[in-house]
Amino acid sequence: MCGFIGILGPRDSQVFPQLATGLLAIQHRGQDAAGALTYDGRFHLHKSQGLVRDVFTPEAAESLTGWMGVAHVRYPTVGLGGAEDAQPFMIGYPFGVGMVHNGNVTNFDEIRNEMSAGSHWHVNSSCDLEGILNVFGDELARQKIETLQPKNIFDAVRGVFSRVKGAYSVVGIVADEGMYAFRDPYGIKPIIMGSRLDEQGRKTWCVASESVLMDILDFHETVDLAAGEAVFIDKHGELHREQIGENTHTPCLFEWVYFARPDSFLDKVSVYKTRLRLGELMAPVWEATGWKADVIIPVPESATTSAMAMARALDMTYREGLVKNRYIGRTFIMGSNDLRRDAIRMKLNPIQLEFDGKDVLLVDDSIVRGNTSRKIVEVARRAGARKVYFASVSPPLRYPCIYGIDMATKNEFVARDRSDEAIAQEIGADGVVYLPLESLKQAVFEGNDALTDSCNACFSGHYPTGDVDEARLANIEAERIVAGAEQPPG
Repeated sequence: MCGFIGILGPRDSQVFPQLATGLLAIQHRGQDAAGALTYDGRFHLHKSQGLVRDVFTPEAAESLTGWMGVAHVRYPTVGLGGAEDAQPFMIGYPFGVGMVHNGNVTNFDEIRNEMSAGSHWHVNSSCDLEGILNVFGDELARQKIETLQPKNIFDAVRGVFSRVKGAYSVVGIVADEGMYAFRDPYGIKPIIMGSRLDEQGRKTWCVASESVLMDILDFHETVDLAAGEAVFIDKHGELHREQIGENTHTPCLFEWVYFARPDSFLDKVSVYKTRLRLGELMAPVWEATGWKADVIIPVPESATTSAMAMARALDMTYREGLVKNRYIGRTFIMGSNDLRRDAIRMKLNPIQLEFDGKDVLLVDDSIVRGNTSRKIVEVARRAGARKVYFASVSPPLRYPCIYGIDMATKNEFVARDRSDEAIAQEIGADGVVYLPLESLKQAVFEGNDALTDSCNACFSGHYPTGDVDEARLANIEAERIVAGAEQPPG
């Protein structure tokens, strides 16, 4: 899970201020590194580890001139996560191509070996985007193009789809030619496109990870790219589109559960309303347990909406009993368990009056490794709770995600090979209850009748791309273990 933005404007425009504003709106999608690539007749690149506000100093911002560009916030799932893996990436031939993406290439090792041995392209980092970029460049080079046409871009994307496996949404720029974007054949990762007119009637285009960014930058004519769709916006601002892939659209369910901002729409489905539906559907699941609680308290912030809806459906008291320190980043996407544990201790503080002497139902978006849940239960008990129940508005996470979420090692899951009772014991709760997978699907699909399937591999073990076997899972898991071991201590 990363965040990206691409903007193409009139030739006399400067896009970096908008790129930076857009990245701030999606900082929640990646806290490890940030970068931007702009073009004004030559490429200008700046990227580094850190938050957006720290990476783009006034000096860096001044150097990023140009009328088109792409930018990125990184959340590492492949590689060591160092500065050399930060996006964007670019190649000088053919034409000069820059690129950013969100997702995970599942056959990155094969691509790296193939490109090195067969086409003599050198992959210089452990970031899987380089695999997509080099394949895209290779597919363009094979066409022996004199004047770039939209067909050349679409044929290159067709080649990417045939050679690159996994989940990826991509936006990039071609020197002096325009901006392109595409979504993998299964549409697992979100991507949205929008445009606006200036006072002179000239069009500016934007492609991004989430719709909230479009709202903030005033791009209101928006459309989600379809699974397997590619677009090219030429240097005159004309849009060209082609449907290349023909697979069933299977967007990632975890986007609505946790990753996306509540004020975003993904594939026309409101994240906020989906989380309301999750809470409403959770109510009968809780009632079926026969347990009783005096108060419902959300784990802020992605579960707050669901907890409110659940309390209303159950006619139970709702209180915001945990105060979040907003200067601590999202613990789920931190790079190591040590960092997560340290952050959890600083992140949440209880309002003791809401816990003391009460049976409490805590509602969270998910239970992954159990570190956060265990600490929160400890906080509730120290604040005087008599009993602490824990409700997850998503199903148990039991299977590795290989499509761009840092859950690639099966041994990390607290729910792996454990019953609900054993999970409750592991996190110190009096009881644990999960929302069923079918209810999660219902909550998402209700927002868009065109959606009929989803990527729910982390819950079900079903990988929609059809190319995942035990050997591939073991290879990706080994890569994550090595990357984690080589990360600097927190």
